[in-house]
Amino acid sequence: MKRLFRELGQAVPVDGGTTPAARGGSVSGRAALVYTALSILLLVPCFWQPRLQAGDLSSHIYNAWLAHLIETGRMQGLAIATQTTNVLFDLMLGGLYRFLGPEAAQRIAVSVAVLIFVWGAFAFVSKVAGRRPWHLLISIAMLAYGWVFHMGFFNFYLSLGLCFWALALVWGASGRRWLLVLPILALAYVAHGLPVAWTGCLLLYLWLAHHLPPRRQAWLTIASLLVMVLTHFALSRHLETRWSPLQITSTTGADQVWVFDLKYYYVLIGLLMVWGLMFLELLHRTGARKVASSMAFQICIISATGVFIMPTTVLIPGFQHSLVYIAERMSLGVGICVCALLGTARARGFVRCALALVALLFFSFLFRDERALNSFEDRMEDTVARLGPGQRVVSGVDDNTLRTFAVIHMIDRACVGRCFSYGNYEASTTQFRVRAAGSNPYVVFRYGDSIDIQRGKYVVKPHDLPIYKVDLEDGRLVIRSLQAGTPCGMKFWNTLAGIPPRS
Repeated sequence: MKRLFRELGQAVPVDGGTTPAARGGSVSGRAALVYTALSILLLVPCFWQPRLQAGDLSSHIYNAWLAHLIETGRMQGLAIATQTTNVLFDLMLGGLYRFLGPEAAQRIAVSVAVLIFVWGAFAFVSKVAGRRPWHLLISIAMLAYGWVFHMGFFNFYLSLGLCFWALALVWGASGRRWLLVLPILALAYVAHGLPVAWTGCLLLYLWLAHHLPPRRQAWLTIASLLVMVLTHFALSRHLETRWSPLQITSTTGADQVWVFDLKYYYVLIGLLMVWGLMFLELLHRTGARKVASSMAFQICIISATGVFIMPTTVLIPGFQHSLVYIAERMSLGVGICVCALLGTARARGFVRCALALVALLFFSFLFRDERALNSFEDRMEDTVARLGPGQRVVSGVDDNTLRTFAVIHMIDRACVGRCFSYGNYEASTTQFRVRAAGSNPYVVFRYGDSIDIQRGKYVVKPHDLPIYKVDLEDGRLVIRSLQAGTPCGMKFWNTLAGIPPRS
């Protein structure tokens, strides 16, 4: 990565100016200060609230605590499995947890993931554009703190960031440079396999396109789209999958800025309008034919079409839980590809101002909403603290007005060091390190039971007792003891508005 930044600084002119190499030097100390200052600014959303609100992050830190208990021999019925993928972020988080505790572990691990993703994406955009379009760093930052981030899919997020480093390294290169991406992709695979599969397809396309005359590359694009259609039907025939025509809403990548509720539509529309203006300028200045024949446009088309055509849910053999939200996750990759395409467009002053205003609105919404979620989690923690140590507890409160799992997993983080989140889903999916070896007193063994608990449909069994539920009563969170033979139940609360949502 350090080598790649050095190459970017030396070989990529900024807006037609001279490069450091042309001046007889390397990346200057001033440039290093700029990157450092921007990195600090990019990490502000990781520190502006008492807790990071990122959905599955609560489950990740809870399972880091469970892994520590397992490693020290204090848990029976749970085990740590050896696996090669979907684990890098958890390994990083678990290592930090052992030395620094849960709070610092979350902040540092997420900050590292954000910086890897943002600067990997920016390196890729810069390589494709042939210059460093600093104004697009605003778009990248918005995408970085969008839906994938707030769902807490950090293994996927980290993998995609590493994949952008790999793409930046080989873009426009040949020969040995391609071999250098192998260790990066191997590390990315340890985080998550989906971005690596996408990157492998793009690298194959780039290699084939490099060996074809430009007039025949259109046929390569058409052939790629046909392969995706055939792959869709092959997967649907041999595996349990799900596809929806609504996946078309994820084909621009702008849906990433729709994080919590409907007010983010203003941000989404604003971002699309700014991108549209930049694309029109690109067409006007370059010409439609040249834009359409560019490799940046082709990978946008291929990636966007893949998001629409490929199934968004696939049950992989050997797992108890499907790989879900494939289209919604990969829209993040499409969004960065769109930025790469727009990197060659000259953004006028009013377009840059409009982009800055959209970003200001987006991060203002995030600050306000994350503060409300933190306030609700304060109440959750205070309620759980009334339990004796080591008790089993489930959450009977959720928010069905949100686009992310911001509330249902709060019980996991509230239980760290205190109690056991009996409905936590990770151990029963066989997709994560911590796994249930059978029935145990800490977490349900069947994934279906975990889902039923999260939906409030689980019927308590005698062997579950004693078990408690965080319940909602007249706007207050209370602890209730559950009885065998009764469903655990679920109530809803609009955490952003502080009122019960309409049924």
